[in-house]
Amino acid sequence: MDITRTNYASGAPLEEKFGYSRMVKVGPYVIIGGTTSVQPDGSVYGEDLYSQCKYIFEKQIKLLEQAGAAKGDVISVRGFVPSYVTDTSGWDKAYSEMFKEIRPCSMLYGINKLNRPTQFVEIEMTAVIGCAIK
Repeated sequence: MDITRTNYASGAPLEEKFGYSRMVKVGPYVIIGGTTSVQPDGSVYGEDLYSQCKYIFEKQIKLLEQAGAAKGDVISVRGFVPSYVTDTSGWDKAYSEMFKEIRPCSMLYGINKLNRPTQFVEIEMTAVIGCAIK
């Protein structure tokens, strides 16, 4: 098995400042670190949990494709929602729209806070290239 490691950056300033990658691929394994709905101009996309989840999922699927993976290769999705978000139905709806047929492991955690009060969710994703349901 080829276990070559490839780090992927999104250009976000904190990646360089703190020394982390947006996504890491090792062999067939692809892990996308915590991703929020911050847009390239620094503004937060979406004013509700559903919009932010949908934006992040679409952003992460594009990242997976850069690494040679596909949506069907996703095996795990973890969401982190601050305690001030009391209605998580937006997560349920966006997640189901994206992954209902794929059925990866899924976890939603309540946390103290995110970087900005307008951010309602941060999502991590793991995929294994070539494991899509046949």
